[in-house]
Amino acid sequence: MKYKDELIRSMNYLASNQKTIFIGQSVSYSGNAIFNTLSDIPSSKKIETPVFEDVQMGMSLGMALNGFIPITCYPRYDFLICALNQMINHVDKIQFMSEGKMQPRVIIRTSIGPKKPLDGGPQHTGNYTEAIEKMVTEIKVISLNEPEEIFPAYQEALDSKEPRCTLIIENGAHYNDK
Repeated sequence: MKYKDELIRSMNYLASNQKTIFIGQSVSYSGNAIFNTLSDIPSSKKIETPVFEDVQMGMSLGMALNGFIPITCYPRYDFLICALNQMINHVDKIQFMSEGKMQPRVIIRTSIGPKKPLDGGPQHTGNYTEAIEKMVTEIKVISLNEPEEIFPAYQEALDSKEPRCTLIIENGAHYNDK
């Protein structure tokens, strides 16, 4: 299977769970490559947001604390930077702050923007994985480079027995070339 096909398969798998909900920019309306991987997902499982990344992450945590499993989508890793307050100080620390009483599951989906055929520039092509890994203690961080890594990563993020939040980083350069 190709990279994009595996993403579509994975999103359909996530959507088959009654508790999942997709939230973010361009989950319902075209505007980025992530949108193209959600075309089979029913609109009732999508919440389109404006550009308010920090609020989106806070909403995702609130939804998770109320029994949903949000797949919170950030079209570019660079945009996720705006949500780091909620991600680092709340999503990553909630189990500690609640002494294990709150164990939400949030799947954070982002993509490193491609530099070819068109370079989106430094605000759309950053890779912050190393820095994020140093900041989080509870969020599992997974980078997807090969098509065969995709489905198992999303399957584990949803089905793991261990309560956890997962940051999954896709490589936008591979959406059409692998």
